[in-house]
Amino acid sequence: QVRLVESGGGQVQPGGSLRLSCTTFGISFSLYTVGWYRQAPEMERELVAEITGGGTANYADSLKGRFTISKDYAKRTVNLEMNQLKPDDTAVYVCGAHAERRNYAVWGQGTQVTVSS
Repeated sequence: QVRLVESGGGQVQPGGSLRLSCTTFGISFSLYTVGWYRQAPEMERELVAEITGGGTANYADSLKGRFTISKDYAKRTVNLEMNQLKPDDTAVYVCGAHAERRNYAVWGQGTQVTVSS
């Protein structure tokens, strides 16, 4: 069964860090671009970062330097390290996987990240 399972969300104080993980099931890990997206209340979903099947990482310009995306091939997970978190980073973070050679995508259920003192 194809699915994505996110973990690692929670509440953190401004300036803190969190690590999100997206574990993939049922997809060819090297043939998918896996990304983290976020959606704040009353805002559109936006790309945070993505990493291709070959390991190339892309980031939203505004988040470069604070967020790092990586792949763990053994665990079939895509991790997002988030540092220097700000209240504006508060959102539901969703993992999405897009096949690179066909029109197919799968989404996780999302995990809440709240940055607040």
